[in-house]
Amino acid sequence: MMLPTIATPKYDMIVPSTGESITYRPYVVKEEKILLIALESQDDMAIEKSVMNIIKACVESPININGLTAFDIEFIFITLRSKSVGEGIKLGLKCDEEDCDGSQEMQLDLDKIKVSNLENKIDKHIKLTDDISLDMRWLKANDKLTEAQRKTQTDMIIHSAAKAIETIYNGEEIFTIKDTPHKEVVAFIESLNSDQFAKILEFMEKSPALEYDLSYTCNICGHENERKLRGLTDFFI
Repeated sequence: MMLPTIATPKYDMIVPSTGESITYRPYVVKEEKILLIALESQDDMAIEKSVMNIIKACVESPININGLTAFDIEFIFITLRSKSVGEGIKLGLKCDEEDCDGSQEMQLDLDKIKVSNLENKIDKHIKLTDDISLDMRWLKANDKLTEAQRKTQTDMIIHSAAKAIETIYNGEEIFTIKDTPHKEVVAFIESLNSDQFAKILEFMEKSPALEYDLSYTCNICGHENERKLRGLTDFFI
């Protein structure tokens, strides 16, 4: 006699960057185990891989997961999580006061987490000099950084910026970045002055991302804390 099979409900969601409707199911214990093991390792690459594997397993509509933007992946996973483990998650947050060791647990409503800047008209064309300009793009799921590219926070920013460039224009010359070795794009980034690099960083900071604003009073010193969670990793604190 075979053991019973529990029916899994199906839901629909909208992919933020495309407006496409996809069907998914909540993840189950065998898939949550993948995530928990990755979280225990505190390895960002392992966490990202587990998130991608869970999305592949749970989204039942045909979808090119590597073609999704980073904020699509974040939104899809948080939506999956809300249906799989409940609409709320608990985070342990420290007080911002320098001399205070206070920390407290906060409950987040996953249904209130939104993709910021999605409706904003962000100019993807950046002019660096009279002759040189760039076309930028939103980072995608397959724009993963290697371990070496994650060595420091500065390395991560530079390599992410390099991956976010789509085209470089130099007068009449046009350079398509997908056809250019990554190390050459990094060398180009590193040749920029601070003001030029700041324009690229401004585009990246204004790109759509998962966001949640938190306000909480420290239960030790009474300090009023304000915090913005941005990106998937912030929701695993």
